[in-house]
Amino acid sequence: MQRCIGYSWAGTLLSVGAPLGLLALRISRYTEGWDLCALRRAISRAAQDRGDYVYVSASTAVVFSAFGFLLGRQADQLATLSRTDPLTGLLNARGLFERVNSELVRLRRRRAPLAMFVIDLDGLKTINDRHGHRAGDDALRSLAAVIRSQLRTTDVGARWGGDEFAILASNTSASAALAVAERIRALILQQSAASPLSASIGVATIDPSSERVPTDCDRLMRAADGAMYEAKQRGRNNVVLAKGQDQDGP
Repeated sequence: MQRCIGYSWAGTLLSVGAPLGLLALRISRYTEGWDLCALRRAISRAAQDRGDYVYVSASTAVVFSAFGFLLGRQADQLATLSRTDPLTGLLNARGLFERVNSELVRLRRRRAPLAMFVIDLDGLKTINDRHGHRAGDDALRSLAAVIRSQLRTTDVGARWGGDEFAILASNTSASAALAVAERIRALILQQSAASPLSASIGVATIDPSSERVPTDCDRLMRAADGAMYEAKQRGRNNVVLAKGQDQDGP
C-alpha cells in the first residue's frame, strides 16, 4: 500500500511538470526577441491557452497516478508472495524470521512474554509413500488449517519448511503456550485424512524478567526446535517445553 501511495504522488508531481513544460515550449515559440517586453508578450500570449494546460495537467495526473497505483500494487503483491508459502497460505521461513525479529524489538519495549511453537507433522514420509504426495499435501494443509484456527490477530503462523510449522505468539506465557499447544495437538488428531494425523510440538518462551531464556531470533527458534525433537523422541504426538523454562511464568 505504501508503494501505491508513493507511485501516485510521483504521478502527481509529474502532472505539475507537464503543463509547465508546455508553457515553456510555447513561450519560446512566441518570443520574437530576447528583450523583456518581448518576453512579457510571449508569456501573455502563451497564458491565454489555459484550457490546454488544465487538460495536460489533469490527463497527466490521471495517467501517471493510475500507472503508479498499479505498479505499486503489483510490487506489494510480489513482496507478499515472497513471504508466503504457496501450499498452505501461511508465512514462509523468510516471513517468519522477519516477524520474529520485529517482535523481539517490541518485546524490549513492552516487557511482555513471547512464545514460539515448532510443530512437526508426524510420519509425513509414510503418508507420501503409502498414499502419494497429493495425500501428503492434503495433510500439510490440514495442519495449516488447525494452526490458522488457533491464531489470534496478533499471532503469526508459518510453514518453516517441509513438514515443520511454527507459531509466534506475543504476550503469551509458558503455561498459556502449553495450553495452546495441547489444543493444537488434540485438534490435529481429529482431522480426517488418508492416514491418522498427529504432531510433535516444541514450545519456547521469552520472559523479559528472566535472563535464562533466549533473547534473539536464532536462540529462540533453536530452543523451540530442540523441544520439538524431544517430543518426537518421547514417541511423537507430544508437547514439550524447552528446558530451563518455568510453566508458571507471567
